[in-house]
Amino acid sequence: MAATLQRLQVIKGSEDSCKSHEKVFDVACSDGLAVDPATHRCPDNGARVNLADCSFDPDVGASQLRTLWQDPEFQADQEAFYYVRVLEIPTPRWTAFDVLEYGAAIPEGMEDSDWVAQQRAYTSPIWYTP
Repeated sequence: MAATLQRLQVIKGSEDSCKSHEKVFDVACSDGLAVDPATHRCPDNGARVNLADCSFDPDVGASQLRTLWQDPEFQADQEAFYYVRVLEIPTPRWTAFDVLEYGAAIPEGMEDSDWVAQQRAYTSPIWYTP
């Protein structure tokens, strides 16, 4: 089963005084949620992985995400680049499937995050030159 999408992000890169900067803006959220205008982040959509059976909820997330976005910090005299990243809901890592398949116990001290992945896809960057 394919995982659904959780959020769409724009990553902005810029440079000043020989120091580089990157900023992540969530621009579209799944499940009817809205981006917080103060933090530029999507709220948690509740997507979780059940490690007991390596399942995840196919009813959480979206089959597609789209939006129009304008850089709220745009400076016409500053060079910048932008690229888009889309994140799927969390899914089990292959190691979690192996533990389930072979009936092994999850080793002590392992965090849930060691057994869960969040797949991503990226676009090519778009460069802005004043």
